[in-house]
Amino acid sequence: MTALAQHIARLITETGPMPLSHFMALALGHPKHGYYMTRDPLGAQGDFTTSPEISQMFGELVGLWIAETWIAQGSPSPMILAEFGPGRGTLMADALRALRSVPGLLEALEVHFVETSPVLSALQKKNVPNATWHDRFDTLPQGPLYVIANEFFDALPVRQFVRLKQGWCERFVMLGEDSTEDAPKFEPAIMPVPLASLDILAPAHRNAPLNSLAEVSMASAAFTEDIAGRIKTHGGAALIIDYGHVKSAIGDTLQALRAHQFVDPFETPGEADITTHVDFEALVRAAKIGGVEAHGPIEQGTFLKALGIHERSETLKAKATLDQARDIDVAERRLTAREEMGSLFKVLALTPIGAPIPAGFEL
Repeated sequence: MTALAQHIARLITETGPMPLSHFMALALGHPKHGYYMTRDPLGAQGDFTTSPEISQMFGELVGLWIAETWIAQGSPSPMILAEFGPGRGTLMADALRALRSVPGLLEALEVHFVETSPVLSALQKKNVPNATWHDRFDTLPQGPLYVIANEFFDALPVRQFVRLKQGWCERFVMLGEDSTEDAPKFEPAIMPVPLASLDILAPAHRNAPLNSLAEVSMASAAFTEDIAGRIKTHGGAALIIDYGHVKSAIGDTLQALRAHQFVDPFETPGEADITTHVDFEALVRAAKIGGVEAHGPIEQGTFLKALGIHERSETLKAKATLDQARDIDVAERRLTAREEMGSLFKVLALTPIGAPIPAGFEL
């Protein structure tokens, strides 16, 4: 059993059942034993693969989206280009390569990464050596802010609530009956004390049937409000890409991946990637509270096609070998087809009120 599992077990023994959000935060972000602190989780040898790792086209098109948005807002200089949870830095490296063709933009921008993982930071430094690193959002410099957040919000902690006869009660994590000091076992449990106020729940959740489960990510709302506040004050935009649902929905979406296979989220904390589906309607509400306009969400396939992924694919294939051309076709399909990533993944953009509608969201 892992050191982190034993640490969590001691906390539960000393203080009682742990909120799911706390369990998730420790499993992913414990300073010493958290999942993201100890490994590179990406690629065939890791636990999952993200869009930037599938094809350079993804990062290039995101970069060109940033460029179009920047130009539409008057080409402010200097500007802050910040990526949240930038993985290996692949997306940003591809985006910066595409931005070479945009007069004045590379000279105007400052690249900043918001990253807590020392392992991933080291990989990012190889791909984007001139970036500046932060472990918190609030240390980003002031000024026009253009944010990229690809598969960032899905890993933020969530709280879960179940509607019982007495009201909405929170789901916690406790030690199972067969748990031992050397081999702790974790399982979810519902605390019987109901919420005193339903304000924390999405309006669509509040009158759900008995035994319904609702997920609430207060961390996601807080991040979105903070980003929106910066954009409202200084200008800029945010592009949020993640898997999730357009409307707030009932259901348990907690999942864990290890070696590209689904596993029990409670079994080996710190050894698997734990995520939930992003509630984009909640992000839109938070953005509006923060004082900006929200565009979308729209499906990733729709967004990438509007930005010209097929045309970019054809350009790359013109200079490729037959095998490379097949790989490019496969990548385009994985990113855009509804049965692949094209439908599950959604795209949301935030801009100042009154700013031009950003590329890809015109319809």
